[in-house]
Amino acid sequence: MSVNPTREQIEAMASIAATDADGPLVMLNLNRYRERAAYAAAPPGGGSPDVTGREAYERYGATALAVLARLGGEIVWHAPATLTVIGDETDHWDEVIAARYPSAQAFLDLALDPEIGVALAHRDAGLERAAVVRCDEPDGLRLPAS
Repeated sequence: MSVNPTREQIEAMASIAATDADGPLVMLNLNRYRERAAYAAAPPGGGSPDVTGREAYERYGATALAVLARLGGEIVWHAPATLTVIGDETDHWDEVIAARYPSAQAFLDLALDPEIGVALAHRDAGLERAAVVRCDEPDGLRLPAS
């Protein structure tokens, strides 16, 4: 299972960017971590490759948070996922993260940022499975940052 978007998925986001339909959105990230990170090469920035999948993802997250803030976005909510109530064994997640972006263009800017490009090695090493769902931000509803 891929942990990165396909070309078609990026193109779908790009088709919204800079149109009248573009505006604030929330990307719901569903993450399942590897028990141990699986780096394809030496980790960027040094550090041991012998870490948990969550630790590898946290390395990515440090960069992603800085880039997200620079682009006007923020994490509005995150929590461990403890039980799948409806779904099958493929729907098991370790963590849910809701990231707010000012626009689809901002999401694309993050995805294509050179710093993120380097940090993706940590994300890829840490995630066993991922899903990211684009949600329109509801009018008047903002979740408190945790």
